[in-house]
Amino acid sequence: MRATVMYEAGDVRVESVPDARLIEPSDALVRVTRAGICGSDLWPYKSMPKGDVGRRMGHEFIVVVEDVGSDVQTVKKGDLVLSPFLWSDGTCVYCREGLQSECLHGGRYGWGDVDGGQGEAVRVPKADGTLVVLPVAVDEALLPSLLTLTDVMGTGHHAAVTAHVKSGETVAIVGDGAVGLCGVIASKRLGASRILLLGSNPDRVALGEAFGATDVVRERGDEAVERVRELTDGQGAHSVLECVGLEQAMVTALEIVRPGGAVGRVGIPEHETTPTSIAFWKNANVGGGPAPVRAYIDDLLADVLEGRIEPGRVFDRTGTLEEVPDGYRAMNDREVLKFQIKP
Repeated sequence: MRATVMYEAGDVRVESVPDARLIEPSDALVRVTRAGICGSDLWPYKSMPKGDVGRRMGHEFIVVVEDVGSDVQTVKKGDLVLSPFLWSDGTCVYCREGLQSECLHGGRYGWGDVDGGQGEAVRVPKADGTLVVLPVAVDEALLPSLLTLTDVMGTGHHAAVTAHVKSGETVAIVGDGAVGLCGVIASKRLGASRILLLGSNPDRVALGEAFGATDVVRERGDEAVERVRELTDGQGAHSVLECVGLEQAMVTALEIVRPGGAVGRVGIPEHETTPTSIAFWKNANVGGGPAPVRAYIDDLLADVLEGRIEPGRVFDRTGTLEEVPDGYRAMNDREVLKFQIKP
């Protein structure tokens, strides 16, 4: 089968790899119908050391079930399903608490003997705890939005949840990437009355405003902090969603949260030198981490199917599997917000 393999920074190839197959009785074998390139895929694209063995890529995908192991009970051949970006058993102590991203028996796609999602097929471990069956007759126009539930929409929602977004309050979102824009959707959905989007890309800002952003802060660093304070009568935002991961983004998030407020960080950290004393002196809470998107899918799915939210609008280019290397380049060069793969 064909799949995406990264060998070093900037070196992404689509090549023949061994066919995906069932290994464990709890596995499902699935055929990919839609997939995405994630912003987090750009981290290795920028910095991965050269290696003789390539790394299989991709963790956002909608699939059709081709076969299941003998222990699988909740999905069957022919089902259209989506998978969270992490697989989980659904039964461990953390899964039962709704924190499937910390599953004791879970893992990541593209590691070890687990296929990546940017390919023709995938072996999904722990299928019963991982896969979510979609309605039989899904409008194809909804597939991009459904695809976001595997990662970016769930991650933006996790940022809002861990930032304690509440009805009638002010939210600031650091980052105008796909996760930040989905954070706008999540914040509006949770009832925020004012949503400040920190970003400067004209197309992304326009989409953020369409999603519900009420104010745009185009400045960066100290100037952004000052502008947010101006917009909030010197108080700062009740909730801040940090959706970038760079140190400066986190510092900005801590500077613009109001005393007693909360920061939900979901940007993959660049490094760990952020001065947390800023939060200490504000009595501010800092939460977040890898999003347990499996816990959020059922709730968000209803809103997508009913047309109340349209997170699939973050996909601004669609291409075939063979076009994936150029998709990485275009996203890295900020020509494209998010690339959708339609094999």
